[in-house]
Amino acid sequence: MWNNHQTLNLLSKILITLVTIATLYAIGLRLIKPPLFPIKEINIQIVKDPQTEDDELQNVTLEQIEQLARDEIKGNFISVNLTEVREAFIKLPWVRDAKVNRKWPHGLNVTLEEHQALAYWGSHALVNIYGEVFRVTVDRDLPVFTGPKEASAQEVTQRYQRFNQILSPLQQSITEITLTPRYAWRIQLNTGTILELGRSEIEERLTRYVSVYNHSIARLNQQEPLAYVDLRYPNGFAIRMPETTKHVPHKSGPRRET
Repeated sequence: MWNNHQTLNLLSKILITLVTIATLYAIGLRLIKPPLFPIKEINIQIVKDPQTEDDELQNVTLEQIEQLARDEIKGNFISVNLTEVREAFIKLPWVRDAKVNRKWPHGLNVTLEEHQALAYWGSHALVNIYGEVFRVTVDRDLPVFTGPKEASAQEVTQRYQRFNQILSPLQQSITEITLTPRYAWRIQLNTGTILELGRSEIEERLTRYVSVYNHSIARLNQQEPLAYVDLRYPNGFAIRMPETTKHVPHKSGPRRET
C-alpha cells in the first residue's frame, strides 16, 4: 500500500479534509461561545404613540429591560437567539410588539411598541387603540368597554370611536359602552345619561339624538342630567328622569326591539 501513490494521495487528502473540518469546528465553537463577541449594549427604540407622537417609554421601565437582559439574553453576538429575545420582550405586560436585530460588533437594536390603553375591558383587563385586549394592573380614568367575549373588543372599539365622533357637536363623550349578549348597544355619557340604541340602525339613532338634543332634550336636561333615553322607537324616543322609573315618551310610536 505504501508504494501505491494513488492510495497515499487519497489518504493524505482525507486526512487534510478531516484536519480542516476539525479546525473549522474548533474555530466555530470559539466564535459562538463567550467571551468572544459579548453583547455589550442594547439600544432601545420606541414606536411613536400615534395619538401624541411621543417616542419615549411610558409604561415599560428601565428596570424591567435590565432584568430581562440579565435573564433572557444568552450567548454572544453570533449565537444569541433573536426570536427568543423578541418573545421575551413581548411577554412584558405593556409591550404590544418588539423587533430585535444585531448591531455590529457587540450590540442589539430593540424596537418596542407599547400598548396605548384606550379603555378598561370589563373589570379584569384593558383594551388598546387597536381593539386588542391585554392584562395589566392599572388605576386610570378610562372608559369601560363590556362585550359578550374578548373577540368583540375590536368591534366595540370601532363603535366607540365612531359614536364619539357623532356626539362631538354636543361636547358629550362616552364613559361606558356595552355590547350585550343579544348584540344590542348601550352607552353611558359623561353626563351620566344612558342611551339605549338597540341592535339595528345604531348610528342613525345616535345621530337622531344629537340632531334633536338642543331642540327638545336639552331643556329637560337643564337641572339634572336625564337618567335614561331609549332611542329604539321608529319615530322618537322615551326618557326617564333621575330618581324615577317613569318614562316620558316624545313622538313615540311602537318600539322597535332591534
